[in-house]
Amino acid sequence: MLNFDFYNPTQILFGKGRIADLSKVVPADARVLVLYGGGSIKSNGVFDEVMAGLAGRTVFEFAGIEPNPSYETLMHAVELVRKEKLDFLLAVGGGSVIDGTKFVAAAVNFEGDPWAILEKRGRNITQALPFGSILTLPATGSEMNDGSVVTRKSLQAKVAFSNKLVFPKFSILDPTKTFSLPVKQIGNGVVDAYAHVMEQYMTYPVNAPVQDRFAEGLLLTLIEEGPKALANPEDYDTRANIMWCATLALNGLIGAGVPQDWSTHMVGHELTALYGLDHAQTLAIVLPSMLRVRKEGKRAKLLQYAERVWNITEGSEDARIEQAIQRTQEFFEKMGVKTRLGDYKLGTQNIDAILKHLESHRMVTLGEQRDVTLDVSRKVLELSL
Repeated sequence: MLNFDFYNPTQILFGKGRIADLSKVVPADARVLVLYGGGSIKSNGVFDEVMAGLAGRTVFEFAGIEPNPSYETLMHAVELVRKEKLDFLLAVGGGSVIDGTKFVAAAVNFEGDPWAILEKRGRNITQALPFGSILTLPATGSEMNDGSVVTRKSLQAKVAFSNKLVFPKFSILDPTKTFSLPVKQIGNGVVDAYAHVMEQYMTYPVNAPVQDRFAEGLLLTLIEEGPKALANPEDYDTRANIMWCATLALNGLIGAGVPQDWSTHMVGHELTALYGLDHAQTLAIVLPSMLRVRKEGKRAKLLQYAERVWNITEGSEDARIEQAIQRTQEFFEKMGVKTRLGDYKLGTQNIDAILKHLESHRMVTLGEQRDVTLDVSRKVLELSL
């Protein structure tokens, strides 16, 4: 029987032209810091729309937040906010920019070393600056949740944290702002969202048909719409459906009241921290092997997944499970995301370093049953070669 709390205070403004609504949702007297990444928002017109929406407010800007935002970079933003006494943050970009902005929001008035926020996984956050986001790359769902992942380059550590105080106050989702994304980022975004759903769905049955059907609907939509986005990047309806899928995949709703896994993500984080792989690339590598190695513990849900998502109903149980995993892997490849360590010039020689990092970050009992030990992670990585 389900028993859970669900809380999500983020206001979503969805549709074409919604950046103009900034004037309604950002306080008129706000001192705003606009945070973004590499600067594409200045060449595609988004920055000009943002500035028009913020007209009349004091506005500073901070550029250069990386994919997998770094602690080192974000601390420069923290210093700017403190120096200029800014009181509202606006993230303009994808999940990395939004994740980074969450850290800045929590760190500005944090007492002590802000690295402690990450060491304590956000449990010690007692206040945060208000912020909103404008999403330009659907993938992580950070625009409607209270989670963030930050990398400290000097330690080669990629660490997640969460706290209810870092929910965005609002998020603007305009699908037209995704039209100019490179093909690689389209594929990465779909794979990222797909893996988010799988980490909450692919566990064991708990009599939660609403969450199961919701999750399966998101997976089916991504399977149907993902290839369309690659073929026709400026189809509004396709991009809108993918954008909304990515948001719903990690806003807490499909995970409410059900067990969650996240072992694929934890192993994947180490691949990014050590070797710089895109987050979605790590998920595409690890997830299929994770499912194969842990087939017995996930048997019931794997069979359900095979039937409901891939329409696989014939053959032995093991054959159906393997076919479903293979179809998943083929889908990732179809989206342009390779699924083997060897595709990224990694091999057996890298596995010990990954396991050492998992151990140093206390990632030694992962998964919904806490049974993904270092030995299991080794098997997963070896199967991913």
